[in-house]
Amino acid sequence: MKNNQTIPKRADVDPAYTWSVEDLFAREEDWEQAFQEVKDYPEIIKRFQGRLGESAETLLQYLKTSEEYGRKILRLAGYANLRCDEDTANTEAQSRKGRFYSWMAQAESETAFEEPELLTIPRETLDSMMEQEPELAGYRRFFEKKLRRKEHVLSEAEEALLAGASELGDAPEDIYGSFLYADMKFPSVVDVEGKIHELTNGSYISLVQSQDAYLRKNAFSHYYQVYENYKNTLASMLNAQVKKEIFFARARKYPSAMEAALDRTEVPVSVYRNLISAVHSNMEPMYRYMNLRKKLLGVDTLHMYDIYVPLVPDSKKEIDFETAKREVVEATKILGEEYSRVLESGFQDRWVDVYENQGKRSGAYSSFTQEHPFVLLNYKDNLDSEFTLAHEMGHSMHSYFSHKYQPQAYSSYVIFVAEVASTCNEALLMQYLLKKNSDPAQRAILLNYFLEQFRSTVYRQTMFAEFEKDIYEKAEQGEVLTADALTKKYMDLNRLYYGQDVFLDEEIGMEWSRIPHFYYDFYVYQYSTGFAAAIALSQRILREGQPAVEDYLNFLKGGCSQDPISLLKMAGVDMTTNEPINQALEYFGELVDEFEELMKQSGRIK
Repeated sequence: MKNNQTIPKRADVDPAYTWSVEDLFAREEDWEQAFQEVKDYPEIIKRFQGRLGESAETLLQYLKTSEEYGRKILRLAGYANLRCDEDTANTEAQSRKGRFYSWMAQAESETAFEEPELLTIPRETLDSMMEQEPELAGYRRFFEKKLRRKEHVLSEAEEALLAGASELGDAPEDIYGSFLYADMKFPSVVDVEGKIHELTNGSYISLVQSQDAYLRKNAFSHYYQVYENYKNTLASMLNAQVKKEIFFARARKYPSAMEAALDRTEVPVSVYRNLISAVHSNMEPMYRYMNLRKKLLGVDTLHMYDIYVPLVPDSKKEIDFETAKREVVEATKILGEEYSRVLESGFQDRWVDVYENQGKRSGAYSSFTQEHPFVLLNYKDNLDSEFTLAHEMGHSMHSYFSHKYQPQAYSSYVIFVAEVASTCNEALLMQYLLKKNSDPAQRAILLNYFLEQFRSTVYRQTMFAEFEKDIYEKAEQGEVLTADALTKKYMDLNRLYYGQDVFLDEEIGMEWSRIPHFYYDFYVYQYSTGFAAAIALSQRILREGQPAVEDYLNFLKGGCSQDPISLLKMAGVDMTTNEPINQALEYFGELVDEFEELMKQSGRIK
């Protein structure tokens, strides 16, 4: 779908470019029947209540029963989510999702006895059970993870109460999503020639990437004006989200929401704080890049709506989806035959929902269901969309390998390592394209894109992480997160991260309100750490070949069989140090130098 075409309704999209939700359920009626069949889950599971410690056989039977229902529930959830996200205005899909998650909240409340009851079993008894029943020994790390968080697990009654509150706790994110993707409407904007362009959450970035400064400014100002119109409502949503996370953290006896969030993934808080510190120590390359951008655009004032536009005019050439698929496959062939075979089958079997349609959720993601991964895109026939495809298929391949090679208890990797596999795919694609293109003009296009990846992933996501850290600290001190307070904090951070060569248009202060990841509690920092780790791993793969590939594939197959820091060390990178961040940003500085030299050679600047 070309960028200037009218955005189609869901029913008008070519099925070849939609995901195969029928792999989960052929008909909506089949989903409804499966939903009815799983509703005995609480009753079945509650038969084990008070009995988990009676014998190894009983405990193993409980775990297997729980996993069996878990697989069924995952399939139901996958279908409900996918159908809702493909068209958020589909009221039947919304109702289906709402009914399912309402039931889930009640089911979790009724079956919340597992963790507190497991923790009443003495360690010696668990060890004895695992000796008696070899199959139970396969759950050793599962038990150890439970025991590690023992002080944060409450009584059975308290756990049931928190589980019952989970549906209420989801409200801020659910309301925000519906408001943004279904209810919020934007005016059309015109370019310098008077041509009308449809403005949506999905089309915004492509519009501010235009070489037409008049269109960029129009898109920027009109887009954020809509958010400004609802700033108090949006601030209330985010304030409610932050309060919810603080409530659950305090209920579980954590000193802060950040510690609660990171503890779930076994990541030390020092990793988060070290990231911010390391980026603060490496601001100079970013400032040089912004100064270079100002020179190349030939403007007296570099506005916030100028920071997305490609610096090499030809970089707007179209890359259709078929070309992108082919190049992603070629770029990742170094990862071996099995990787390539599964990747190609994912394309052939319609894992991917490709183009934007009316009501479709914006952005992109990969989601694993019981059958296989599903990928949501809003593909725009450009280089950024090609790299987004590589990114999301990296997630999907990680999910595929983890679920294939790990038992169910260890098949779901934690989010800290999630961004490594996705970004490693991007890094391999970039190296493939650079190697393929020796022409200075083509290399300039790719370097321009790569520099933007560093800016938007390491610097910008760290800025988001610092914003999130700061607003939680303020809320934990009793401050209310008003729209004005959020906007001021966001402006201050933009000033720090972009430097004096960028004019801070007042509209950018509202950008906090359009970032859905602020509803994922301390998620965004992992884009930065994941990018740094991926740069290190991709360079090792290209430098060392098969030994590094084997280490990397073992990482992909590792699921959560080890803590994430250990898994990454196994692959060849240590995220407990600042070294990966420092190396990545040193490399960024080298790319700025190379790009500047190419621009001098081309006569763009002196």
